[in-house]
Amino acid sequence: MSNTAQLSARERITSLLDDNSFVEVGAYVTKRSTDFNLEQKEIPNDGVITGYGLIDGNPVYVFSQDASSLGGSVGEMHAKKITRLYDLALKVGAPVIGLIDSTGMRLQEATDALNGFGEIYLKQVMASGVIPQITAIFGNCGGGLALMASLSDFSFIEGNNARLFLQTPNSLQGNHKQKLDTSGADFNAKSGTVDYVGSSELDVLNKIRELITLLPSNNEEAGNVIECSDDLNRILPNFSAELEDTKYAIIDISDNNYFYEVKSEYAKEIVTGFIRLNGITIGAIANRTKVLDDNGQVIDQFDPTLTTEGCKKAAGFVRFCDAFDIPILTLTNVTGYKADINEEKTMAKAAAELTYAFADATVPKVNLIIGKAYGSAYISMNSKHIGADYVFALPNAELGMMDAKLAAQIIYDGESAETINQKSEEYASLQNGALSAAKRGYVDNIIEAETVRKHLVYAFEMLYLKSEARPVRKHGSF
Repeated sequence: MSNTAQLSARERITSLLDDNSFVEVGAYVTKRSTDFNLEQKEIPNDGVITGYGLIDGNPVYVFSQDASSLGGSVGEMHAKKITRLYDLALKVGAPVIGLIDSTGMRLQEATDALNGFGEIYLKQVMASGVIPQITAIFGNCGGGLALMASLSDFSFIEGNNARLFLQTPNSLQGNHKQKLDTSGADFNAKSGTVDYVGSSELDVLNKIRELITLLPSNNEEAGNVIECSDDLNRILPNFSAELEDTKYAIIDISDNNYFYEVKSEYAKEIVTGFIRLNGITIGAIANRTKVLDDNGQVIDQFDPTLTTEGCKKAAGFVRFCDAFDIPILTLTNVTGYKADINEEKTMAKAAAELTYAFADATVPKVNLIIGKAYGSAYISMNSKHIGADYVFALPNAELGMMDAKLAAQIIYDGESAETINQKSEEYASLQNGALSAAKRGYVDNIIEAETVRKHLVYAFEMLYLKSEARPVRKHGSF
């Protein structure tokens, strides 16, 4: 339950929305059950406040659970208020934002409460890919509520008092909360369950407001565009120095150096988030080999390989962008897959998931090869071979099956070191260079690092009205 230092359910709504824009819906709806003396209990709003309002002028629907009203527990009518909100949001094509603070299922209503959870899940699935769904967690979000949060497109959590768990830490075999708090914000951020951890409730609410301004209201609305005040031909003199921690490369490319990162604590070898190019919202994905702090010191380091978690992180982001017609940019530097026993158990399926997501996406897709691009891992990273519209490469980029020296050692096994070195240079020239790939049509242009921004701006401008037909089907089976 919320403590006195936290905002009330209604205060969260008013802090989230534009001033004086909230209109409540279903204010008088309350429980019907009278079992276990419920008729003697007053449950204002049945534990959830629902309605609509504006965020920076954009219509949104919002529900906020009230932990001071029977713990914000989910019963029959509580759930019906939420599903009613989804019905309205789907009719008008507006996002749904859920503010979670609840003890969970209302035990006094048992099967009715279970039915309510199921009806909410069904609405969330029906809304998936149609309207954006955003969840923010401010108190308890356990059991069935954890599924609600995970069925959303984006989940936010307040870092001090919020708890997200399918099962409590003490119920996990061999664990207890003091050993590892699996319900805490830090654990859920590192596991990829949430997209952002806020330092306060207001921080979370402001971050949601910012996200809403980046996204279309529904899957039929044209992409989000604002007026660009940045120089479209701006030169990037430091771009070559930013290719290890590609978060900074992405920031450098974007209009006014704007970047909205998602899942920053999960699978850090892949960077995902939203930028703007000429005012257009673009989904950006990049391989990363180093993580730098604000002082430029290395705090984490990775091989240029794909991991299971990295593939899943990128694939989910691609699917969201494709569903809402958000163009995709990738910065590619990958030599293969992470090689260890645990990764081998899951890597093939995860790499297939990433490949499928890029190949299935019909939005504008642009790939910039900033380093090495080897083997099937490169193919999975939005290559032209699986449907990228434009592929650019920096002059020193390498594309091919594998490292040139390793290829020469395999081809000329048993030959002298001198021969292998000579053939390695020959292989690099004939097969691994950006120029050789460009001659075969696998790279559209080789561009200088400082000119990257203007090339990407113009590429996405040319692709803005892209339309791509696909075979008629119910949905893919992957």
